[in-house]
Amino acid sequence: MTKLRSPLSLAISLLLATALLCIAGVAVGSLGWEPLWHRTGEASAAILWDIRLPRTLGAWLAGALLGLAGAIAQGLFRNPLADPYLLGSATGAALGVAILLVLIGASPLAASGWVARLGMTGAAFAGAVAAVLVTLGLAKGVQHTLRLLLAGIVVGMVFGAFAALVMFWAPEIMRAMQGFLLGTTGFLGWASVGLMAALFALCLAIAVVFSRALDALSLGDTTAASLGVALMPVRMMMVGAMALATGAAVAQVGLIAFIGLVAPHLVRAAAKPTHRWLLPLAALTGGVLLLAADVLARWLLAPQELPVGVLTAVLGGGYLLWLMHRRPI
Repeated sequence: MTKLRSPLSLAISLLLATALLCIAGVAVGSLGWEPLWHRTGEASAAILWDIRLPRTLGAWLAGALLGLAGAIAQGLFRNPLADPYLLGSATGAALGVAILLVLIGASPLAASGWVARLGMTGAAFAGAVAAVLVTLGLAKGVQHTLRLLLAGIVVGMVFGAFAALVMFWAPEIMRAMQGFLLGTTGFLGWASVGLMAALFALCLAIAVVFSRALDALSLGDTTAASLGVALMPVRMMMVGAMALATGAAVAQVGLIAFIGLVAPHLVRAAAKPTHRWLLPLAALTGGVLLLAADVLARWLLAPQELPVGVLTAVLGGGYLLWLMHRRPI
């Protein structure tokens, strides 16, 4: 039987892993392992500070947002299979970004300023909220878990088909959206880092404030109501935080699979914390997972680069298959 760790020791380990991965992230370039901090010159400084460092920090922040969104979804809907993908918010966010790119006639690479990035995040948030609301409407609430998951899968497929139709009608954005749909950190800059950092702080604060309500919801709606939890306001705030976190991440790095699903599972397997600890620990774990995947994606086939979304899908799917084999249901 695996010995459980304290949440504090797990948090320290995750922070140390983050620091090591950040060093690796700024040391891996287009040609593989290529540290630049010992070099002098404007070109090396520009590559280090304007390309590698914001990409490294942005990859961690995107993973943290997805890990936080996954933990919120699993706690809110009382289902360990819930994540931004299964509830349709990720594909909804992608649809929102695709529509915005058609309207402004830009690619994710061209949308590098603060205003453009804020607009992409707003469009992704609107798409994510729309998808979640449609899912909840089809499922008639969160009481019927199987109906909720089925509705989320259907909504995700439909919104994904709508995004494909948008690209079909506007083929000029198809090449840009291809990398976006596969998941990439190549578009990240300091504007993306600043925006994701601000939204991560906001979403984490909202989640932690309502963490005790999530603990009560895990006991059932009747018990939570008897403990004084205002069910509807809590759900609205948590759905908003989940959609905002998902939209912020998807707007900057595209569709990244399995981070939101796997991160809370890893935390529960290591520590069994309450939501007050689970939410920030899942965010830390998500950041570590995506940053590690980004470093591997840049290093494995250098000078070619793997789409990081493909790598997380392979690794995350492999982990879940191993988990199903170890704990058959």
